Amino acid sequence: MTKKKTIIISVFVLLVSAAITLFVFMTEPEAQREAATKKTAMLVDVVQVNRGNYVPTVVATGTVQAAKDIILSPQVGGEIVSISENFIPGSFVKKGEVLLQINPADYRNILQLRQSDLQLARSELSVEMGRQDVARKDFELIGAELAADNRDLVLRKPQLEAARANIAASEAAVNQARLDLQRTTIRAPFDAHIISRSVNVGSQVAPGAELGRLVGMDEYWVAANVPMSKISWLSFAEKDAAKASDVRVTNDTSWPSSQFRKGKLFRLVGALDTQTRMARVLVSVPDPLARAARYDTIPPLMIGTFVETHIEAREIKDAIRLSRDYIRKDETVWVMEDGKLSIRDVEILFQDADYAYISKGLSDNDMVVTTDLSTVVEGSGLRTEKAGASNETAQRQEGGQE
Repeated sequence: MTKKKTIIISVFVLLVSAAITLFVFMTEPEAQREAATKKTAMLVDVVQVNRGNYVPTVVATGTVQAAKDIILSPQVGGEIVSISENFIPGSFVKKGEVLLQINPADYRNILQLRQSDLQLARSELSVEMGRQDVARKDFELIGAELAADNRDLVLRKPQLEAARANIAASEAAVNQARLDLQRTTIRAPFDAHIISRSVNVGSQVAPGAELGRLVGMDEYWVAANVPMSKISWLSFAEKDAAKASDVRVTNDTSWPSSQFRKGKLFRLVGALDTQTRMARVLVSVPDPLARAARYDTIPPLMIGTFVETHIEAREIKDAIRLSRDYIRKDETVWVMEDGKLSIRDVEILFQDADYAYISKGLSDNDMVVTTDLSTVVEGSGLRTEKAGASNETAQRQEGGQE
């Protein structure tokens, strides 16, 4: 084959290939806009909502503290001669139980001295009464007229008043000496749990010295911080003990998830927490050390423990409860309405840790969109997986009939 024929054949093949390629591009199908619109409907999950009455919960963290917490101190000084075997850290004592004894010898002697002084003062009053009788008889015999002041002097009234005042002072001294003697015996001021002890037998103590720390075991408080916006929804025992908000105290780090302590909302402290700027409240928990129950049924509270309180707020009536995750920007909710997206403005009455309670903006049986959407435009097409499956089944049935 000559070179000229080879060139002619090659050019012919190229022209045929170009013609076929042009034909393919000119006859390709065009995309239908209607079909594309149907395919862009976003697949979402929805949840149906309805109105009802609910009791929301305010969750707040706090610290356990004793309702009664004292540093035990003596009112008199001296040497400690005995200590009760119950006066050790961790023990429990009853009100009036003797904890320790300060040497009473010196105070007994002082009491005897004061009693002797009182007896002497009474004797002096008796002598003065006799002198009064003599002075009165002498004055009657003389029969002179005297001024009131001179008359009192003649009848020895100032001396009588001094004798009576001396008796009153002596009686007060006896009472004080007897009281000091009683104070050498240190007793528990209330049913208490011993936290610490600072002295031993032989220790010399002065008035006001620290003997130990005692806390009441009938009640503990949980000092918790609550947002100011939630305070109006809570009920405190100081207003009506019967209507005080119920509280559940939990400790996720130390207690099983099934265990908790019950308490009542006790007081609103009239000051904000300096760090969090939230309102401080006190929760009262009875029998904090679980003395009236077994340890395996309810856990004991420990002073200083960081706990979580779940406070029941007042009942909210005729509201829709919706997970807080479904509240969108600017307090809006996405609703699927007739296969399209409807962005609703809602009015939220209250929010707790999990839910928002909505009074306006939603109605019974509304389908709230729970899926996060990348494109949020009013009127956007929406579909659910259930609806998509129904449409596919219908299409299959129509295809079978054909």
